[in-house]
Amino acid sequence: MDLAAPSTQEEVAHVLDVLVFGEIEIEGRLVDASNLALRGQLELDDIRTRVIYKPVQGERSLWDFPDGTLAARESAAFVLSAVGGWDLVPPTVLREGPLGPGSVQLWVDAVEGATASLIDVVAPAELAPGWLPVLEAQLADGTAVVVAHADRPELASAAVFDVVINNADRKGSHLVLDRSGSLWGFDHGISCHVEPKLRTVLWGWVGQPLPEVELARLEALSGWLGTASSPVSRTLAGLLSPDEVAALGRRIARLLDTGRFPAPNSSGPAVPWPPL
Repeated sequence: MDLAAPSTQEEVAHVLDVLVFGEIEIEGRLVDASNLALRGQLELDDIRTRVIYKPVQGERSLWDFPDGTLAARESAAFVLSAVGGWDLVPPTVLREGPLGPGSVQLWVDAVEGATASLIDVVAPAELAPGWLPVLEAQLADGTAVVVAHADRPELASAAVFDVVINNADRKGSHLVLDRSGSLWGFDHGISCHVEPKLRTVLWGWVGQPLPEVELARLEALSGWLGTASSPVSRTLAGLLSPDEVAALGRRIARLLDTGRFPAPNSSGPAVPWPPL
């Protein structure tokens, strides 16, 4: 029996059990990934499902992130996505695998080409009605283009989530739609840094008020993080440093204080390149 992307808390709990205890059989490598990312089959009893396994030993060193921490950040992003109610990150665990400890994430079958309905790079004259421009740029041949995304509530929700986790690499290709139309986000290894690192293609709502549903999520998550003995605080303490957890709380407090989508800061590039 294959596992599908979960839609309820009970289904998520079941998937997590399978991810934690199942045996991983590596099928191959995802060659476009900047760090070692392996596709595999995971089996437990009569359940067999596909996963992405990112071993710690395959992480390349980064000048601004501590070595050997990306897999834990992948798992922390899932915890925050699930507890905060964003449900953007597929179930992800930190566990031992064939190549040592790493993150293991449920594979989501994406609809081919669907990302272009969310985020795209187009000529200015081709910008579709209802799309929000983010950045004007030039291709290598001098052609003028616009990086833009659709004005969709689930994308706005993903933008809030990225602020919370301080996502340093939200490319368009890291957002996909599955066959049921649900939005999923991937590749959160360079997130949850203490310093401002937010780089994203989802800047279209800068200065606009946060939707009420997002404010409610932030309030609830702030409450969990404000209690050191809560399951959320205890789980994150095993994945992030105390300073990183404290910075997470400050980002949430700042969003609640302003009640608006933030603008890019001036400390570095605000948009990853290439954006897709």
